[in-house]
Amino acid sequence: MGYPQIFAAVLAVSVVLFIVSCIRRFRLVALGKPEDRLSHVWTRVGNMLLFAFGQKRVVARPFGLNHFVIFWCFLVLAVANADFVIAGLNTQWGIAAWLPTSISGPIFGLFDLVSLLTLVVIGIAIARRLFFPPDYIEARSKDAFVILTMIALLMVAFFGSHAAENAPHLGFQTGFNYLPPMPVSNAIAHLLVGLPEATIHVLATGFWWAHAIILLAFLNYLPFSKHMHILAAIPNCFFKRLGRANTLPTETFEVGAEYGVGRVDRFTWKDLFDSYSCTECGRCTDVCPAFRTGKPLNPREVVHDIKVNLLANGERIAAGQQPGLALIGPHAEGTIAEDTIWSCTSCGACMEVCPVFIEQMPKILQLRRTLVEEEARFPEEVITFFENMEQRGNPWGIAPSERTKWCAHIEAKPFSDETEYLFFVGCAGAFDARNKQVSLAVAAILDAAGISWGILGKDEMCCGDSLRRLGNEYAFDRMVRHNIELFRRRGVVKIITQCPHCFSTLKNDYRQFGIELDVIHHTELIQRLIAEGRLPVNAAAIGRVVFHDSCYLGRHNGIYDAPRAVIRAATGQAPAEMARHRENSFCCGAGGGRMWMEEHLGTRINIARVHEALETRPDTICVSCPYCLTMFEDGLKDVDADPRVGVKDIAEVVAAALPAQAGEEAKA
Repeated sequence: MGYPQIFAAVLAVSVVLFIVSCIRRFRLVALGKPEDRLSHVWTRVGNMLLFAFGQKRVVARPFGLNHFVIFWCFLVLAVANADFVIAGLNTQWGIAAWLPTSISGPIFGLFDLVSLLTLVVIGIAIARRLFFPPDYIEARSKDAFVILTMIALLMVAFFGSHAAENAPHLGFQTGFNYLPPMPVSNAIAHLLVGLPEATIHVLATGFWWAHAIILLAFLNYLPFSKHMHILAAIPNCFFKRLGRANTLPTETFEVGAEYGVGRVDRFTWKDLFDSYSCTECGRCTDVCPAFRTGKPLNPREVVHDIKVNLLANGERIAAGQQPGLALIGPHAEGTIAEDTIWSCTSCGACMEVCPVFIEQMPKILQLRRTLVEEEARFPEEVITFFENMEQRGNPWGIAPSERTKWCAHIEAKPFSDETEYLFFVGCAGAFDARNKQVSLAVAAILDAAGISWGILGKDEMCCGDSLRRLGNEYAFDRMVRHNIELFRRRGVVKIITQCPHCFSTLKNDYRQFGIELDVIHHTELIQRLIAEGRLPVNAAAIGRVVFHDSCYLGRHNGIYDAPRAVIRAATGQAPAEMARHRENSFCCGAGGGRMWMEEHLGTRINIARVHEALETRPDTICVSCPYCLTMFEDGLKDVDADPRVGVKDIAEVVAAALPAQAGEEAKA
């Protein structure tokens, strides 16, 4: 319908501009630090097929089905538009010319129906943004409406072009082929029957060129819009981390070294590619406990600011110049504010829901490293925490000799070569009055099951979790090396923890320092002992129990079933579930070092979670983490809840269900 020579020239210019734009943007990713995201190719291909083409995470949310349809319509219409371009250069190269009617007809019919479906889902997307937008997206985004409008106009031009082309030939052969069975286009074509041939020709030509111009404009708009994710999201699913993002990279401490991420090129290339892959769907924002309680942290905006900063500074950095836009600074587009950085609880909820596997949380924690290690800028209460950790090896600054007071009235042997398990009590379990009761419950369970265990006593030092998550990698590094030397000297191989933060740090972070430890959380161990018949329990009647998933046990390490199985065995009934549970659990507010900081902005996160727990009308809120225990007990007091509602660790629930003679029989 067009003029092949003119179209060829326009196409060539458009394609060259598109390629240049993509090169200019994507080459900036190479400014990032190296990172291996190419190993295990076939596993990565499988991930890409499942999560990019299968849209597994997308359809997990209610509106995700609409995007799933848009995505697959886009793929089908990519073939249709490729045929449009090829036929525009030479009609003898198009599908209609080289495929038989029996094949080309159904193909064009499919293109027609998919174009109609695209119009419908685009209309739904526009209506959603206009009339019932969720609060976690930028509903009136000009960029979004431009793209949605261009897609809709592309469909209109498709129908108009084919309707005008088919109108003169309704009901009979079109020369070398039959009229394609295109129900929508042919229905519109019936409306054009009777118009002068010249008018129909003008309409056909006009719609054809409208289709061509919109298509090429759309192509060249992509690299400059938020819809750059159309180009980056699929490969980002290929590049996804094969394990869980529950550790951070180590640092080398030497003169002249840079610590953390103080400017955009200190991120890895994958971090930068993440910023291009963001669909700005807002799912990360929706589940972020900081955002949901009025804090300035918005994970989607953090990723967007990284992209803006990269685009603003990339050329300057590549030329060896200093960045013109600060990465950390006052609230502004392309700059991430300090109160945003310190609001993160490291719960990992943002990463759990991201459909294209962007890793928001590790980026924020590395920004903290720069504030702590290079600029010494951090909240005032963190000063005391750092001092206590460096001087006494625990957050409270209590003398190490006090670590064994929790077991003063029981037999807790020092760990030795003859001991199978080290019970790594942890700082909360050793020093916090309420959590000492959990330590005693764990000890009772171990004795009842006949487990050989011992403790390090005053030699035990904090695992360092909060140090690392608060950005003090230097102090964490020293603490880890001290602990590893102690473990090796004492022959520690198997470790039991009652704290998910100790569990995750000893199991995952310590591996980066060259030691492989067999670490098990008490919920998993108890579940195993019950299943093997080594731990007898009598179901205890403690009323209605609701269980709260610890972020570091659940999302960071995938342990969901064990605690529920234990509760069922110890109480005779499955625990009740809060609205947000398992991988969608809402943080208690203490992770990421926030346990040691005050919440000055918005609503306290633990208060929000306590209200959610109380909605289930529980008698007992069951937890598996000392931080969660503290946050729930404080929260219940703050909301003036019914004093009959209690908070217990799983170990306490199980210890209460032990037969009275179990412990004595185990010792015999």
